[in-house]
Amino acid sequence: MTERRRRSIFDLIDEYFENLEESVKRLRETLMEKPSWDRKACTIEPLRDISVTPTEVIVTVDLPYTEENTIRVKPLSKDVIEISAKMRRKISFDDFGITHYKGEFQTFHCQTRIPVPVYMDKMEVRFKRGILEIHLPRKHEYEIPIE
Repeated sequence: MTERRRRSIFDLIDEYFENLEESVKRLRETLMEKPSWDRKACTIEPLRDISVTPTEVIVTVDLPYTEENTIRVKPLSKDVIEISAKMRRKISFDDFGITHYKGEFQTFHCQTRIPVPVYMDKMEVRFKRGILEIHLPRKHEYEIPIE
């Protein structure tokens, strides 16, 4: 007869706090306001939206003034993608009516976390009229405990 090793209460508490720390870290990243530009790298963060459907995740990114052949979509991990694209012309803070900052931007750049498991290798990318659509089929992972 085989004996199952029971986890100690301390292991369970450690695991709980590790999960809690990870959740707080994610929440802090989404709630903390940061500038949507980087003056040193001359990049600006584009507007984006994530739609989760039962079969896929659709990431829509607004890339005005973008040259289509410079768009790069790269998976960084199993749940993060990086999007970058060069603009046809430089945009400055003055174009937005901001006079207390100086600088120009010539590239869009952002990293987006995908909230559900997806197949990164089956990614479909479409670009039309300044709007980039990324379609990612969802993974449906279920853990079934075996006793």
